[in-house]
Amino acid sequence: MEVEISVEAEKKRLNSWVALTVVVLSVLMGLGKLKDDNIVQARQLLKADAADAWSEYQAKKIKLHLTEAGLRQAELLAAANPAGAAALKPQQEQLRHELARYKTESEALRGKAEAKEGSIEPLNARHDLFDISDAGLSIAVACAAVAALSANLLPLLASWGFGALGILFWLAGFAGWNLRIEWLIGLLG
Repeated sequence: MEVEISVEAEKKRLNSWVALTVVVLSVLMGLGKLKDDNIVQARQLLKADAADAWSEYQAKKIKLHLTEAGLRQAELLAAANPAGAAALKPQQEQLRHELARYKTESEALRGKAEAKEGSIEPLNARHDLFDISDAGLSIAVACAAVAALSANLLPLLASWGFGALGILFWLAGFAGWNLRIEWLIGLLG
């Protein structure tokens, strides 16, 4: 009788540890999911902004090329008709002024687009951290379930190991630590 009570007490204690493990891991998974969703949304907005900036840059470059073509035409007309060259001078000056402005504006737009693209990569890195965290925490919950079903401590220890890995990457994602394991990201990517 005493052996049965001892076995039941061990099962109850194991199930308590499993329940506590699952609750903690589930809360962390939920918080990580919220933060990761915010990162994904910010990344999508930055990608859209970068695409808009590149579109503006391309439009400005088209204006630049059209203005260059207009200036070449005005110069050719002036060369072909020296008598009308003086009449084309104001137009040529205006086109040169526009060229200078378009060059300056296009370079500024290019810098803006590159900056927006550059700010996407750190968000990608944080997103990867939350993906690895989610994988580790999910495996940990599954191992905890096996521990409860089998009444065995070994799967619970495995759960804690995967949970620790998930928590490490969860903390790295929240803190923005540069914790990159390229082979693991490549495997999961």
